[in-house]
Amino acid sequence: MRKKNSSIPIKTMTDAFSSGIIIAKASFDEQDLMNLDDARRSHRDDYHSFFLLENGTTEIEIDFQQYTITPYSILYIHPHQVHRIVAMKKVGGSFLGINSEHINPEYLQLLEEMTPLKPLRLSEEIFSILETSVSLCITLSDRKQKQLHQSLLKDSCNTLIGLLTSMYLEGAIPVDKLSRSEIITKAFKASLQRDFLAIKRPAAYAMRLNISTPYLNECVKDVTGYPVSYHIQQRIILEAKRLLYHSDKSVKEIADALGFEDYPYFSRLFSKVTGMSALSFRNKNRD
Repeated sequence: MRKKNSSIPIKTMTDAFSSGIIIAKASFDEQDLMNLDDARRSHRDDYHSFFLLENGTTEIEIDFQQYTITPYSILYIHPHQVHRIVAMKKVGGSFLGINSEHINPEYLQLLEEMTPLKPLRLSEEIFSILETSVSLCITLSDRKQKQLHQSLLKDSCNTLIGLLTSMYLEGAIPVDKLSRSEIITKAFKASLQRDFLAIKRPAAYAMRLNISTPYLNECVKDVTGYPVSYHIQQRIILEAKRLLYHSDKSVKEIADALGFEDYPYFSRLFSKVTGMSALSFRNKNRD
């Protein structure tokens, strides 16, 4: 029987992976699953998850759909998707967990547009190419004391993400097969990606799509589980995190760059969305 929760749990990166990237190989059997309480219960992650199954079989439930994952399959799970492991049998494979700010913007946009994705079975030959990429990522992940560790790890993981994304692009669902809500959500996300610096109100996005604000909210929430305002805030804060990490701009300068005339409001928004101040984020993520 599933444990009842007052809200859907969100699994976060632990302090041990403050770099925002986790990559590893692992093996599990049926008995091991009984000890993986967090994985057996429905939850969301606050990072993007990629699985590469080398052997064994896994049953996983994603947004109320159950999938059987077989050898030489890959799977991508977006942070907003609710999922849990139902069963596993002699499983061996690789896992990559990575925060949005570390993903190449082009790959991130493609993943956003393609979500939700199902497990994808590959040929053994193609899978071996991905495994070679995984091995390099793990090697670089273990070299924590070496120069440029974080940059090399991030770049190698983005190579892997690019390869995985290209596999999904080859089997992407044609636009004419999408539901009305999925089409509107896809159009909203494309508009958000283009206009998030200038437009911050759900009503303005609805006007651009020539639909009402309640209908836009209904469609987006139906597809993603979150309202339009959530996606707008997440996109703005993602850019703020990038600027905090990769530049020396002050928080006020970053607020200006993101179109906020009210600097205190931007600071409160950042703290509300991330659970920490902008300066705390910068200090925590810089070596």
